[in-house]
Amino acid sequence: MLGLIRNSLFGSVETWPWQVLSTGSKEDLSYEERACEGGKFATVEVTEKPVDEALREAMPKVMKYVGGSNDRGIGMGMTVPISFAVFPTDDGSLQKRLKVWFRIPNQFQSDPPAPSDEAVRIEEREGITVYSTQFSGYAKEADYVAHAGQLRAALEGRVTCQGDVYFCAGYDPPMKPYGRRNEVWLLRA
Repeated sequence: MLGLIRNSLFGSVETWPWQVLSTGSKEDLSYEERACEGGKFATVEVTEKPVDEALREAMPKVMKYVGGSNDRGIGMGMTVPISFAVFPTDDGSLQKRLKVWFRIPNQFQSDPPAPSDEAVRIEEREGITVYSTQFSGYAKEADYVAHAGQLRAALEGRVTCQGDVYFCAGYDPPMKPYGRRNEVWLLRA
C-alpha cells in the first residue's frame, strides 16, 4: 500500500500514445478521431455488477498492481488515461460488465512485472482507432451513457462505429476536485 501512495504522489505520469487524425463538431459537441497505440495492458474484468460498483472493485486492483503489488514489488508510474470497456444493450443502457484497461508504462512494455492479484491480467492489444469526446466532473455511469449517445448522434451518417462496446476514460486521481477530464471513445468499425 505504501508503494501505491508513493507512486500516486511522486510517480511519473505518461500519456498513452496516440495521434489525432481529424477533429469535428456538431452543434455543441466536439470530437477527435484518434489512432491509439497498442501494447501491453493490465486488465481487470468485473461482471454481474453495475458499472459504478464494478469500477469501485476493479480500480483498486489495478492501482495496487501499478503501485507495487507485483512480483518485483516496484511502482511503475502512471499512464493516463485509464480506460474501461463497457458493453451497451440495445436500448443504450449498459450491461453489468466492464473491463478496465491500464496501459503499462513504456519502460515496462517489453517485460511487465507479474501481478500479485490473480484478478489482474496482462494482455496485449493491437492499436485502435476511436472517436473521442471530452467532458468534466466526477463521471458516473449515466454521464458516460449520455455522452456516448451524443457522440454517436454527432457521428451518425458520417462514420460507422462498433455498437457492442465502447470505452470510457479518465485522466485524474479521485482526489482532484476541479478540472477533471473524462472521455468516451467509440471504436471505428
